[in-house]
Amino acid sequence: MIKPCILNRAFVFLYKRKSMLGHKKQKLAPVKVYYRRLWKNAFYGIVIMLFCLLIGVLGYKFTIPEFDWYDSLLNASMILSGMGPMIDADIKLTNTAKVFASVYALFSGVAFITTIGILIAPMAHRFFHKLHIEDDSFNE
Repeated sequence: MIKPCILNRAFVFLYKRKSMLGHKKQKLAPVKVYYRRLWKNAFYGIVIMLFCLLIGVLGYKFTIPEFDWYDSLLNASMILSGMGPMIDADIKLTNTAKVFASVYALFSGVAFITTIGILIAPMAHRFFHKLHIEDDSFNE
């Protein structure tokens, strides 16, 4: 079990470190910084999706012997995008393949939604930051 003092130190470290995004009392970040954040989050999203796709391709390839690499890629990408599997009706799935397919489908849904959140985060933050910037002329 983790000691409470370790959790407290971790929380303080995360709380006190500088955030990637600005505080409402700060000015809006320049467009160049905003675009850098967009590209960085897009890169993270692509890496996450490629890693999830790799898990699916390897899983389908090794649990369904009838699949070649192209069929594995097709099924993994279809599941990851939410479209559904493309398995031929003549192929009988083993229990291992069925368990992998169901776990991968659940995992893919969560991974897809998480990746969309990562991609939208800079845009949502900039939008809400614009709404909450404190106007000094109004306070005078």
